Amino acid sequence: MSSLKSSEKVIFEKLFDRGGYVLDFNEPRYAEFFREHRIDINHQRYQINGSSKMKRLRAFWEIEEDAVVSQVLSALLQYAEAIGTVDSSLRVKAFDILKRLEPKSNVEKESTEREFLGQSFPLESLNGLNVDSALLAVLEQRITEIQQAMKAGVSLAAILLCGSTLEGLLLDVASKKPSHFNQASAAPKLNGQVRPLYEWTLESLINVAYEVRVISLDVKKYSHSLKDFRNFIHPRQQAASGFNPDHHTARICWQVLQAAIADLRRARATM
Repeated sequence: MSSLKSSEKVIFEKLFDRGGYVLDFNEPRYAEFFREHRIDINHQRYQINGSSKMKRLRAFWEIEEDAVVSQVLSALLQYAEAIGTVDSSLRVKAFDILKRLEPKSNVEKESTEREFLGQSFPLESLNGLNVDSALLAVLEQRITEIQQAMKAGVSLAAILLCGSTLEGLLLDVASKKPSHFNQASAAPKLNGQVRPLYEWTLESLINVAYEVRVISLDVKKYSHSLKDFRNFIHPRQQAASGFNPDHHTARICWQVLQAAIADLRRARATM
């Protein structure tokens, strides 16, 4: 039996419940999703409260142990992010719950914002990323412009450049490791087929990069923040949200990019 509390179950209800349905799953794909985790969700044990998809999910998290529940709910959250927009506040709460449910030996250390900003990620040479010369030249130019924007206090420009540069880096490593990325549970799908890499959003690239251990937990967490800020490239969206980027926000985004580059350099060394 999992240790999910009533208040925590509500979070996952809000994330996954679609009036008895679970996200956009039909019956065959729902069963297939759980089979990937070696679970027969159609078994009678999961139908003690009824046979709808959501009722079976509720029975699942009541019956199974924390480690199994954490694994499946994490995969469901990644799937939800792949098919649509997930409320950012609910996502943060869900991550905290999932971290608590994971076996202690498997829980990665997640730093606070202050600790993250205090870390040093020297850029050194970008040659360690093993990218082609044309892309390397563009990356170096963008990093120079980000540093100039940071010094000049042009925060929005720095944020947008950090976001687009991160997306380009993740897409490049995905294109060099397509089987790993395409086989990940968080890989975005359309009609049951994985979308071509060039159609992946930054959100999907972040989730899959973490799943295949190309980036760390900290980079995943703060990359989602960078992704949210980068979306304000659209003036109307920025106006509607009241978002006003400042130096602190830009500094977080710049730190995310530097940390991602450090992670990608380590990942490329093992490819």
